[in-house]
Amino acid sequence: MNHSPSTAPDQRTRAHEVVASLSAQEKAGLLFHPILTIDADHDPDAPSPFGPSSRELIVDRGIRHFCLASIPSPLETAAVLARLQEIAVSHGSRLPIVFSSDPRHSFLSNMGATHRADGVSQWPEPIGLGALDDPELVEMFARIVRDDYRAMGIRMALHPQVDLATDARWARQAQSFGADPALTSRLLSAFLAGLQGPELGSTSVAATVKHFPGGGPQKDGEDPHFPYGREQVYPGGRFEEHLLPFRTAIAAGVAAIMPYYGMPVGLTRNGHPIEEVGFAFNRALITDLLRNELGFAGVVLSDFGLITDAHVFGKPFPARAWGVEHLDSAGRMARLFAAGVDQLGGESDTAQLLRLLDDDLVSEDRIDDAATRIVDVMLRLNGDGSGSSVPDAALMPAREHVALGLHAQSRAITVLKCPDNALPLTGPQRVHVRGLDPISLPTGWDATALENADIAIVRLAAPFEPRDQYFLEAGMEQGSLEFPTEVVEQLRAVAAHIPLIISVTLSRPAILTPLDEFATVIIGDYGASDAALLDALTGRVTPEGRLPFELPRSMAAVAASRPDVPGDTIAPLYPAGWSATSSLKTEGVSR
Repeated sequence: MNHSPSTAPDQRTRAHEVVASLSAQEKAGLLFHPILTIDADHDPDAPSPFGPSSRELIVDRGIRHFCLASIPSPLETAAVLARLQEIAVSHGSRLPIVFSSDPRHSFLSNMGATHRADGVSQWPEPIGLGALDDPELVEMFARIVRDDYRAMGIRMALHPQVDLATDARWARQAQSFGADPALTSRLLSAFLAGLQGPELGSTSVAATVKHFPGGGPQKDGEDPHFPYGREQVYPGGRFEEHLLPFRTAIAAGVAAIMPYYGMPVGLTRNGHPIEEVGFAFNRALITDLLRNELGFAGVVLSDFGLITDAHVFGKPFPARAWGVEHLDSAGRMARLFAAGVDQLGGESDTAQLLRLLDDDLVSEDRIDDAATRIVDVMLRLNGDGSGSSVPDAALMPAREHVALGLHAQSRAITVLKCPDNALPLTGPQRVHVRGLDPISLPTGWDATALENADIAIVRLAAPFEPRDQYFLEAGMEQGSLEFPTEVVEQLRAVAAHIPLIISVTLSRPAILTPLDEFATVIIGDYGASDAALLDALTGRVTPEGRLPFELPRSMAAVAASRPDVPGDTIAPLYPAGWSATSSLKTEGVSR
C-alpha cells in the first residue's frame, strides 16, 4: 500500500483545484527552492549573496519555498519570517511560504549540510543517536525539533539523512545514523513519528529524507559536492541494502525525498545497466524506481545547485550536473523535470522554466503534476490557512530540552578502551588538559601543568585533510583518517609521564591504532560539550554508546575495502557495535 502523503482523494482534489487557479508564472514559482540568508534587520528589497532580493523572489517570481541558511536568534527569526509571510499572502498566488532548514540542533556547522545549535537545545550529531539506538529518545528529539522549527516559522526539514556510513572516508557521516540499514530504518521511523506525527498535518514539520538512493558508497570516500567526488560505486553489490531506509520512509508517509549528487558507475539493476548520470537526472532511478516501483507519491526535491555554475563568497562552485556537464543550464533543467524531479533546490530562474514551457521542452502537464504534489504538502501543513504557526520563540530553548540534550551527549559517548578501575574518575584530581576548558572541571579539581598532574585529559577532533578550492569544501571533512605524526608523538610524550585519557569526536571514523598503543583510556564522542564529556568520565551519566561504524586499523585497510559494504575493512581496531562500558561503574563525583 502506498503511504505517501498525497494519497487522500479529497486532498488531491483540493491541490488540483488550487493549481488550476494559478497562472503559469505562479505554478513555475512553486517548483523552485532557493537559499535565503536573513538577519534581524532583514531588508526584503536588498539583494542576497545567492541572488535577487527576497521581495523579487516572492512577488515577481512567485517562489514559495526557501531554505534558510544563516539566521538570527529564534525570536528574531520568527519576526522576520512573519514579515515575509505577509508579503507572500498579499501577492500573486497568495499561498504562504514554506521555510525549510538543514539540521540546527547539534555541533557541526557547514552551510551546505548542518548548522551549529544557536538558541535551541544542543544534542549529539545524528551519528550519536545511532550509537545509542534509542528510538524513544529519537522520537522525543524529533518532537523538540518540530516544536522549535514551528516556533520560528519553519515548516520543512531538509533532513533526516539516512545514508549508510559504509565508506570510512566520506564527509557526511555525522548526519547519518550509522552503517546498519536495520538500525537506520528503526531510528528513521521514530524520527518521522516525532517530526511529522501520525500523518502530515497542521502541527507537523514536513520531513525530507535524503539522499536517495543512499549516498554512502562514494568512490574513494570523496564527496560529490565536488568534481573529484562525483562517482558512486557498488563493488559489493549492495545497492538494494542502501535502499532499505527509503522504503521505510515511504511506508511512513514522508513528505519529500531528496536524491543525491553522485552518479552511479557500473551499476546494473534487474539485468539493465543504469545510466551514468547524477541521481537527480536519472529517470530510471527517480521515475522508474522511486515513483513506479517503490510507490512514492510525495515531492522529489533536488539537492541544491544542479543547474547553475556559480562563485559564492569568492570560491568557485560548479553545478553538480555529473554526467550531463555538457548540457547548458536550460538543458539541465529540462533533464531534471524529465527524470521526475518536482522542485529544484538552490535555483530561482523561473523565467528559464517558462521559456522551456513555451518551447515545449517541458510540458504543462509535467509542471502541473509537480505543482500539485507540492501544493498538496502545503495544504496539509497549513490546514488553517494561516501560513505558519504562531511564533513562540520567546520560550526557546525550553530548560528541560537543554538538559535532555546535554544528557544525550553524555549517554551517546562510546568507551573504546578502558582497563579495570580506570573509569569513572573520582576526585578531586590534578588534571593536565588539552582541548578542554578548565572551567568545566568538577568543583575542587585543579587544572595544572603536566609535571604536576595526576592524569591528562585530551580532546581531539577526528582527522581530515584540509581543502579549500571550492565553496563549502573547507567545511567538509574528507581524505585521510590518520592523525599527523607530530600529534601522535606529543601525546606519546604525555602518556610517558601520567595516565592519558583521550576523547576523539567521531564526526567520521579515525585511525586510533597509534594512540591505542599508549593511551590509558580512549573514548569517542559524537558532539559533546566539555561538561557532557566530564559527566561521562566521572560517572554522573553512564556512557552507553556503541560504535555506529567500525574504526579501521589502517588507511591501507580502508583503501582495500568496498565502499558499499558496511564493516568491510580487514581486522578493524574496533568493530561496529563495540563498547567497553561493561567494565564501568557509575559512582563518580559530585559537581
